[in-house]
Amino acid sequence: MGRASTARRIAVAAAFGGTGVGAVWASVYGLVNVEAKMARKRIGPADKPLPCDGTYGEQLAGAPLSMVMLGDSSAAGLGVLRAADAPAARIAAGLAHAARRPVRLTCVARVGATSAALEDQVTSALPARPHVAVVMVGSNDVTHKVAPAVSVRMLEQAVRRLREAGCEVVVGTCPDLGTLEPLAQPLRWLARRASRELAAAQTIGVVEAGGRTVSLGDLLGPEFEADPAAMFSEDGFHPSSEGYARAADVLLPSVLAALGFAVPDVAGAVPSRGEGVRAVADAAVAAADRAGSEVTATQVAGRDRGPAGRWALLQRRRAEPAPSLQEAAEAPKGG
Repeated sequence: MGRASTARRIAVAAAFGGTGVGAVWASVYGLVNVEAKMARKRIGPADKPLPCDGTYGEQLAGAPLSMVMLGDSSAAGLGVLRAADAPAARIAAGLAHAARRPVRLTCVARVGATSAALEDQVTSALPARPHVAVVMVGSNDVTHKVAPAVSVRMLEQAVRRLREAGCEVVVGTCPDLGTLEPLAQPLRWLARRASRELAAAQTIGVVEAGGRTVSLGDLLGPEFEADPAAMFSEDGFHPSSEGYARAADVLLPSVLAALGFAVPDVAGAVPSRGEGVRAVADAAVAAADRAGSEVTATQVAGRDRGPAGRWALLQRRRAEPAPSLQEAAEAPKGG
């Protein structure tokens, strides 16, 4: 069975209440109990993430934009030494800089959360009347025996609730767990395959629900391998401030696009081969293989769907790195 078919099967199972558990996932579940426990012993107890809620660019004119951050420890920024380095803070600062408006950030992400926790997180986030929600979730679903279709279903339901409230949604899909140093073989190989399958299925569910996704994939893999001391936090498992900065940098352009703000291109950037309109399952698999790829719904000849399902646009937005809080503070005032 092809990977697009596998992702589609998981997404369909999510829509109709199935589990969509395949042989690869069953193998991961069988090994996680041993290998993940060993990894946790090496990692040690996790600290609480630093709170990053607040208003960014508050010296700027105009009504504040409301941004909410949902998901797991990666969304909460576990491992950073300064709240300003959390991915939510960097995205909020970048959004304020680009929009020339203050951004009020509410982070409801929680350490250890799986996609099942999104229901309560959305309930907590909605009173903030968010204009945009950023979600980073999936790693714990792979390592906590959550059936992939159940994981996708909970994510899709969360996206639908946010969209019904008039909120734009950008989801950073499950990262490639095969890049994590504490994991040993064969769990590392299995985790890589399972996490990419989940990322592709997440993309299908999110796009169907009206959101857009950005693949985190092996975004940090090469850097982790070359300089793990710089890219890992002190626990040896979660990203460092530099690692989170990379994730924020690839998510920010999609946040800007979702809200209708211009995305500045890096000088000299040109479209990459393979980008463009595809059936959503094909776009989802391609995105899972290439970190930083965005997938969003589109139309062909005025139609949402073709012979292979919903049409989707696969692209890599090329923007400058998210500005620091100091740069955001220095952004010119405007309406």
